[in-house]
Amino acid sequence: MFEEFMGIPAHPLLVHAAVVFVPLLALLAIAYAFVPAVRRHTRWVLGLLAVGAPLAALAAKLSGDAFFARMNARDAITEGFYPTIDNHRDLGTLTLYAAVVLGLLTLALVFLVAPAGGTAVVRTGALPIALGVLVAVASAASLYYVIRTGDSGAKAVWTGQ
Repeated sequence: MFEEFMGIPAHPLLVHAAVVFVPLLALLAIAYAFVPAVRRHTRWVLGLLAVGAPLAALAAKLSGDAFFARMNARDAITEGFYPTIDNHRDLGTLTLYAAVVLGLLTLALVFLVAPAGGTAVVRTGALPIALGVLVAVASAASLYYVIRTGDSGAKAVWTGQ
């Protein structure tokens, strides 16, 4: 299912969804957490991104694993290139974990912290601040790992490093 699409390996196609949606989730979640004025306008979009971005990261990871299995079965990977691929795969796994944590924290933020005039548990106090800090940390981790993963993949493809 995640191996190819119309004869093209699916990984290079699906990875772009994660590259777009994970950083978008990270930035919008930080805005929602710390700028109350944007909450009313972004609540539902953020909720959808909180589900979609981790799914995009999962699709990228699964398609990458399928691509690796396909290339490995064809003996198309040289022995010296395995450490590069393993590093990229490890970073992809960490990106997936970070995106899932960010998605869960963002869903908690969306459902527990109300926009002005909205219905949720709280608008002010310690909970929004604590969730905001956790979301900011998870956002930073997600951004870091999506950039590192993309960089390692691009270097592997374009320079063989």
